[in-house]
Amino acid sequence: MATILYVDDEPAVGMLLGHHIEQAGHHAVGAKSVQEALQALARGGVDLVISDHQMPGLTGLDLLEFMKQEGHDIPLIMLTGYASIEHAVAAIKAGAVDYITKPVDAQHLEIAVDQALKVSRLKQENEALRREVMALRQNQQILGESPAIQHALTEVAMAAPTRATVLLLGESGTGKELFARAIHEQSERRDGPFIKINCAAIPEGLIESALFGHEKGAFTGAIRRVEGAFERAHRGTLLLDEVSEMRLDLQAKLLRVLQEGEFERVGGETPIKVDVRIIATSNRDLAADAAEGKFRQDLYFRLSVIPVKIPPLRDRANDIPLLAMRFAMRAAQEYKKEIAGITPEAIEWLRAQTWPGNVRELQHLVERAVVLSREPTLGLHAFGGHRPSTPSSAPKAVVAEEGAVVLKSLNIGEAETKLIEAALARTEGNRTKAAELLGISIRTLRSRLNSPE
Repeated sequence: MATILYVDDEPAVGMLLGHHIEQAGHHAVGAKSVQEALQALARGGVDLVISDHQMPGLTGLDLLEFMKQEGHDIPLIMLTGYASIEHAVAAIKAGAVDYITKPVDAQHLEIAVDQALKVSRLKQENEALRREVMALRQNQQILGESPAIQHALTEVAMAAPTRATVLLLGESGTGKELFARAIHEQSERRDGPFIKINCAAIPEGLIESALFGHEKGAFTGAIRRVEGAFERAHRGTLLLDEVSEMRLDLQAKLLRVLQEGEFERVGGETPIKVDVRIIATSNRDLAADAAEGKFRQDLYFRLSVIPVKIPPLRDRANDIPLLAMRFAMRAAQEYKKEIAGITPEAIEWLRAQTWPGNVRELQHLVERAVVLSREPTLGLHAFGGHRPSTPSSAPKAVVAEEGAVVLKSLNIGEAETKLIEAALARTEGNRTKAAELLGISIRTLRSRLNSPE
């Protein structure tokens, strides 16, 4: 039995509506005006509204609008006269689920009520299912019970329903993209697109086109018009991954889009309006970069409306057993292997590592252990044989006064890592100058720095 509110200024029609509603097995509540109807809705418990379109003062369309403004997500059936079909069309366009013409037929009314209630129940079930799926996605992707990760999740949950720009800060491999997706899934834009642009991976000459698109003939090879990330993310979310790597001139164009909500394609002259929520990430200290002039300060303030710090894995060691088990089970399912668990000794060894590659490094290590293990339980040997060394015995580079880098092993991967570290240290973090010292392109350097290993 549903509670149905009927709204009509004519007492005879109201009594007839109430009678038909009760005869159909529902509870009827009457109102003679829009004001009375709103008071009844405020008391709660109403499942459906049946309202006359034409009433003295405020009309049924006005009631629909007030219901939207006050957050009453309740279906409404509109009553119209035979000669007012245009009113019925207007009501449907305004959000009514159905309309009934006068004089009211009991059978027709019962069918309309049943259909409206069925649609309402389906809508509620879909919304509940959506919340369950959203919670399941988040639980599957972002695991952890440590205070640091729970604090970050709380900030994400508070920021998600708003339109505010979010800046996710954290080292490479901490899962910034997963947090960005969680924000999108918990926002009102969850049904819209989620577009990702990696500002560090796209060549500098193509990043502008990737963001804003280009017109046919805008440059050599532009054989057709192409929509950029902002257009594709319209009414959705755009993730600007590693935004700190964006050129200063493009930062100015990005700032304009954030402030005005419009841009022009490369080679175009017509402004394009977009409705996009921005989430940006960086593994650098963006505030320090902005203070030193390496990043536009006005853009930094615009991006960091809600800054969220994603903790490194070393600061959430208590989460490592949970993460390792999830990665092991997922890899076992993917590679069709029987894995029962991880030994306590192996868990303690994993907890003792410093994890410079963070969660991504842990995931890859566990995956390798699953693939190469011949036993159902992953022991210490399953991990130790596939990681260069433990933190206590890891070779360290010694930089001589003349600038040479001395290594304690001949491992090529270590040598590359230490050379990059030395070059960045000598150039005070300037990647362009570091790439010149190393004799490689800035793109290659970015690729090495963003590599999970």
